[in-house]
Amino acid sequence: MDKLRIRGGVPLSGEIRVSGAKNAALPIMCAALLSAEPLRLTNVPNLRDVATMAKLLGQMGVSANATPGGYTLQAAQISSPLAHYDLVRTMRASVLVLGPLLARCGEAKVSLPGGCAIGLRPVDQHVKGLTAMGAEITMEQGYIVARAPRLRGVRLVMDLVTVTGTENLMMAACLAEGTTVIENAAREPEVVDLANCLVAMGARISGAGTDVISVEGVSALHGCDYTVMPDRIETGTFLAAAAATGGRVRLTGTDGSILDSVLAKLRESGAEIVVGSDTISLSMMRRARSVSLRTSPYPAFPTDMQAQFMALDAVAGGTAVITETIFENRFMHAIELQRLGAEIEISGNTAVVRGVEKLQGATVMATDLRASASLVIAGLVADGDTVIDRIYHLDRGYDAIEVRLSQLGARIERVA
Repeated sequence: MDKLRIRGGVPLSGEIRVSGAKNAALPIMCAALLSAEPLRLTNVPNLRDVATMAKLLGQMGVSANATPGGYTLQAAQISSPLAHYDLVRTMRASVLVLGPLLARCGEAKVSLPGGCAIGLRPVDQHVKGLTAMGAEITMEQGYIVARAPRLRGVRLVMDLVTVTGTENLMMAACLAEGTTVIENAAREPEVVDLANCLVAMGARISGAGTDVISVEGVSALHGCDYTVMPDRIETGTFLAAAAATGGRVRLTGTDGSILDSVLAKLRESGAEIVVGSDTISLSMMRRARSVSLRTSPYPAFPTDMQAQFMALDAVAGGTAVITETIFENRFMHAIELQRLGAEIEISGNTAVVRGVEKLQGATVMATDLRASASLVIAGLVADGDTVIDRIYHLDRGYDAIEVRLSQLGARIERVA
């Protein structure tokens, strides 16, 4: 099993390009199920989760051909509206095939999802919404089994803000009869990116990016060419790493307008940041200051950046209070950071981080995707060697992170 070995103490310096957003690419790939015509995607990241999604779609009869920097997907015929447990268990985003399969085929059988062990993340909002749209849904031996001759448009009020729930219901509504209104919808940029792709395919959607999304159903969608948005979490991770190491980096192919809360916290920590049309430059010429934060749905501070900022706070001057409101089990990285010498106290959904002058290299274990990134950042600033085990988590969300960090001067390598 691969590991990462990092010899810390080198400030990051240089320029790299940001990848396409995994959390936008995966639902957009599922949108291919809504049309018999080709969906040609570019700026798709080269990640394990993307390959898993392509394989899952392929099992359903979708032609999924990798192209330079993207995929061409065509669901001319869906041979089997079934998402098997063996793939779904590895990636929660697999549940996003449920809505488009049901809308296109009138039936779907999807295994209950898996993914990172960071909390329950139930699919009850997906089921509740599709049921309101006329689907008959049962749970059979770990599978969601759904049937509906044709979904109908209704007013849906989400009990809680859910990104995948909003995306699933928005896709399903594209081929429903009548108009669907989704209230308390997720506002994340990835939801907007999916909506933009669906509109390019002929869908009639308004309100994406607000908490009320309206979808007027059509009889069919067509294919299109679409470029996936840049990854805001990868962008934030590289910026946090540069800030923690006291570095100077320039990221290209990104978008500062979807990172306001993260950039604000980095500036609060003492970083100097310049945002261009598709670039972000960061310079940290002093020891970072501790920054407290509270995770909440977009546009507030993202839960997917909480672990990276905990690593930054671990070596910053002062004390920070980090409150996690999205997932109930997302402080597992704190224990591993403590192995490196971080001073962190956990009480319920709150962590108190007292910055130390130095971390010390050690062997640590990744527990989930973003926890992996926090350990990489900690390893970059620690004295001596840090070895990170179970980095298959990291490969789910970062494309060859060791290669790209090496381009910024990091002493990091993948070892068996």
